[in-house]
Amino acid sequence: MQEMTENLEDASNELILADEEIVRFQLGEVFSHMPKEEVENRLESMKEETTKELEKLEEEKESVLAQMGDLKKILYGKFNDSINLEED
Repeated sequence: MQEMTENLEDASNELILADEEIVRFQLGEVFSHMPKEEVENRLESMKEETTKELEKLEEEKESVLAQMGDLKKILYGKFNDSINLEED
């Protein structure tokens, strides 16, 4: 997901350098000729969506790590040093 965000940022930077008013934009497996301004708007909305998704995944990751920590405490409390759990 981080890589996709970087790719969208790179595409935006390349678009800034483009001289043409009509540029090629990939939609699925097809390239379409579109106005530069529309492509800029699409790239911006795609970056926003990707950033929101990345933030959501980071929050989920933190939640899962917190749950794992709680479970490890419970297991170590129950079994003491009889078990060996992986480190985070």
